[in-house]
Amino acid sequence: MDRIFQEIKQEYQIAANKYPKFHSTHEGYAVLKEELDELWTEIKANKNLSGNGSMRKEAIQIATMAIRFIKDLCN
Repeated sequence: MDRIFQEIKQEYQIAANKYPKFHSTHEGYAVLKEELDELWTEIKANKNLSGNGSMRKEAIQIATMAIRFIKDLCN
């Protein structure tokens, strides 16, 4: 779990430095949906039942954007 949380923290720092805070709940939702759609694309392309590195990356980005949604819009 520590490794996963560290990856999320690193991804959060990258996103926070690269992009401004969410301006609205609609924007936050759209970003989360985009990340979820990217994970879904990876899932459909994978014929195995287990995840891979690309899926892990997308899942980390979803977790990061969910945290960003909470921090930017729900405080």
